[in-house]
Amino acid sequence: MIMKLLRVGTAGAERPALLDADGTLRDLSGVVPDIDGALLADDAALDRVRAAADAGELPALDATGLRIGPPLGRIGKIVCIGLNYHDHARETGAEPPAEPVLFMKAPDTVVGPHDTVLVPRASRKTDWEVELAVVIGRTARYLGSAQEGLAHVAGYAVAHDVSEREFQIERGGTWDKGKNCETFNPLGPWLVTADEVPDPQRLSLRLWVNGELKQDGTTAEQIFPVGEVVRYLSQFMTLYPGDVINTGTPAGVALGAPEPKPFLRAGDVVELEIEGLGRQRQEFKDA
Repeated sequence: MIMKLLRVGTAGAERPALLDADGTLRDLSGVVPDIDGALLADDAALDRVRAAADAGELPALDATGLRIGPPLGRIGKIVCIGLNYHDHARETGAEPPAEPVLFMKAPDTVVGPHDTVLVPRASRKTDWEVELAVVIGRTARYLGSAQEGLAHVAGYAVAHDVSEREFQIERGGTWDKGKNCETFNPLGPWLVTADEVPDPQRLSLRLWVNGELKQDGTTAEQIFPVGEVVRYLSQFMTLYPGDVINTGTPAGVALGAPEPKPFLRAGDVVELEIEGLGRQRQEFKDA
């Protein structure tokens, strides 16, 4: 069965769960303590989860009114790749980078896939970005090939790399100040294990704002594919189980639109999805 791992419950008190092939939510808390890097690095524990699911031993959970949290607990670091889609580079008038553009997001930016997102105070240019998130499952340092990079991936999820473009581009310094505002990294709803995603370069990504389709892309447009991104990063930092990589966004962001650019405001609703990885929905409110 496809392993759709998730965490449910109030913020900070989520428990591990699994969505089975029938769409029934199943409690994993009797099998594993959480879905985190320790679990993803433990093949025996993952096998126990699969065996319990296949045997029908997991108790059902009532999903009514149950919050879905981020599908990964105790995230170590979030490394992000900027300008990683050919179509996104074209729409923003940027040259495709010769090497991956890197920035970081703090783990405390992560919220659940349907949680409220806060528009920062004094923000005029809050923007959307649907992204494929890669979750590391094996310690990676100085990898020699893109194939090795893929072998260190535990799974994939939907990420929303919310960005404040004025803070990011016009206020000097690095991009980080436009990327690390509170709630700026909704993640989930599920973590799908890597063995269930035969080719991460053949996934469609879509995002809507107030029901209007804004982004409709494919990971085939990535300048640096997933395996190469992991290999590249491992030359500059050690990647540990439970680290997350946001791999960039396709064309269709507000920054690339003609004036007046349709940046997000309180009251806007953003929905986004990646093929096979689930769907998010966030209402935006003022911080």
